[in-house]
Amino acid sequence: MAEVKWIKITTDVFDDEKILLIESMPSADSIITIWFKLLILAGKQNNNGVFMMSNKLPFTDEMLATIFRRDLNTVRLALKTFEEFGMIEVVDNVITIPNWNKHQTLDAYEKKKERDRIYQQNRRKKQKNLIEQKSPDKSSDVAVSDKEEEKEEDKEKENIKENSLSTNSGDLFDFDDAWKKTFNIYPKKTAYSTSKTAWMDKVLEVIEENQPDIARLLYKATEAYLSDYQEKNPDDTDFRYIPKYVDWLKNDCDYWLQIAEKRGDCS
Repeated sequence: MAEVKWIKITTDVFDDEKILLIESMPSADSIITIWFKLLILAGKQNNNGVFMMSNKLPFTDEMLATIFRRDLNTVRLALKTFEEFGMIEVVDNVITIPNWNKHQTLDAYEKKKERDRIYQQNRRKKQKNLIEQKSPDKSSDVAVSDKEEEKEEDKEKENIKENSLSTNSGDLFDFDDAWKKTFNIYPKKTAYSTSKTAWMDKVLEVIEENQPDIARLLYKATEAYLSDYQEKNPDDTDFRYIPKYVDWLKNDCDYWLQIAEKRGDCS
């Protein structure tokens, strides 16, 4: 995946409690500069905030001091400060930014607007397809028997049942089933209750009629994230560096929802 050309920085970044505390420290300007250099490096790597060179060699403080052109002791002080404030996490000697994707995601209003736009676009597409199927002028150059059509439909329904999120009988969407299937594909099975609450919060961000689509999209977004992580970290078969699902939902999920939407996975 190509490097990210920009990262999102909020205009109130210097009102953040952590930044305010850092500003009261000796070498404050250097530490803050290192923080922004770290964010930019994460964008260039585009590895979900995991600092690995060629997906194998973890970045060390000495390497960062060289790359950032800063004194080694200052870099070590900065990293220690960031870790104490929860701005970074060190997992098996690998530096990570646990909420990296919040620096790239859209804000709540933009997300809702974009999701509703995608939903309406897909709805119109489905309506158009239905109209075309029912049109008496539609030519049928290939003769297919009713039984053959029924068999194809049955196969399609069976594939959907096996590979997609299910619904209850009728038009009621089974959110509990959707949640369980989504959580089941995530490797870290911790914080079940808080993860489910965070998942429901995402679903409830949009209007009621769009909520089933968002539930399905959360499944696809989770799939996309895990696939991308495996591709970039093939040696981490145990998924040691991924966050808890509740943290992923709160900090990283929005970015992957955008990816899933662009792929047309919300239908």
